[in-house]
Amino acid sequence: MFIDRAVVSFRSGDGGDGSRSFRRERFIPRGGPDGGDGGKGGDIVLVSSPVCQSLTDFKFQRRFVAGNGGAGSGRKRSGRNGADVVLRVPAGTVVKTFPDEKLIFDFDRLGLRCVLARGGKGGRGNVHFKSSVNRAPRRCEKGEKGETIQVVLELKLIAHTGLVGLPNAGKSTLISRISSARPKIAAYPFTTLTPNLGVVAFRDRSMVVADIPGILEGAHRGEGMGLEFLRHIERTRILIFVIDVSPFASLAPMDSFRVLENELQRYQPQLLKKKLMVAANKVDLADSDRTAIDALRIFCRRRRIPLVEISALRGTNLEKLKGILFRFHEPE
Repeated sequence: MFIDRAVVSFRSGDGGDGSRSFRRERFIPRGGPDGGDGGKGGDIVLVSSPVCQSLTDFKFQRRFVAGNGGAGSGRKRSGRNGADVVLRVPAGTVVKTFPDEKLIFDFDRLGLRCVLARGGKGGRGNVHFKSSVNRAPRRCEKGEKGETIQVVLELKLIAHTGLVGLPNAGKSTLISRISSARPKIAAYPFTTLTPNLGVVAFRDRSMVVADIPGILEGAHRGEGMGLEFLRHIERTRILIFVIDVSPFASLAPMDSFRVLENELQRYQPQLLKKKLMVAANKVDLADSDRTAIDALRIFCRRRRIPLVEISALRGTNLEKLKGILFRFHEPE
């Protein structure tokens, strides 16, 4: 099960109370205060880990509570610290406030650690309040309360390149042929219901490519699967428009490009500032009339967008596509 968004509540532990105690031993009258400090409450900690691939752990449990600190006791003994709650999240997870969704932390790589809610401090025992004018203080402190926070956890996959296209454009077939990813492939729309990641190798280099569900015209209005999955290509450097150029496509190649461009613009205009490529797919099914493909090629040449004619099913020009992709990925 792939879960990429969850609303979760966290509560750190309360600090333990300080102790009000006095030394009581035989032959030692007026032994003075010896109350220990309370223990610190447990923290809520999030860590980005390679073990996690989605936010599934937060699907069934939406509330996490850390341990409370123990109370201090006599003989200057401190209370135990409350147990921390350490939760693993996948790299790419974004933590936001709820409900206004302001950014708290971005796990943009592995190994990052965020203390989301700090445990309360333990109260001081009466031994700390002894002075020359108060030899037997009866004062001690209560432990501080822990923090309570409700957040939105949102996963944005970390990939170098994103594949976008209309349903049945051949994105899943393409990622399965250029990487070891094995997404579901079938001859009907929306076979891709969750994003897929694949590692593409070319000579001595590699990169991560993300395939997301198909985009319909009107997706910004909620048609099809909407634009929710576009968050998974926000971190990419390159977008490949996979366009069906066969006679059986639902739209002409130029119309397909305009639909994709319009839907990305409505979701987040910054996406169109990324490097763009076009993979004209299913050329093995194209008929002798290349008017539509030529119009797309001329358009891409004017926009300085690389275009490669491929057949993901037959493997046509896939090595050429990878070569252009890796050259395109090099920093300018």
